Amino acid sequence: MTRVDTGVAVGPMEDLLPGEGRAYAVGDRQIAVFRMADGTLRATDAVCPHKGGPLADGQFDLGQVVCPLHQYAFRFTDGACTSEGVGSVQTCRVEDRDGQVVVWV
Repeated sequence: MTRVDTGVAVGPMEDLLPGEGRAYAVGDRQIAVFRMADGTLRATDAVCPHKGGPLADGQFDLGQVVCPLHQYAFRFTDGACTSEGVGSVQTCRVEDRDGQVVVWV
């Protein structure tokens, strides 16, 4: 893990294929990073607030990620759950910086 302009480089882009999500340890947090089919990146907390499901393993599209345990969906724009009564996740800035996945937490 390398710091880049207050962001943290968590791994090479080549290790995160389009359509794949992966969890990374960033300090004392787990962050799920998702690479969209178009190559853009999104990042959220890696753990679902409902029952602790692994969000990096969930299905996702440009707008949201769906927890694989109970199918609660969380928007990438603000981390809110699309269902009432379920908490939200924190979203993070994430970029491809010179071939490295860089996350700001």
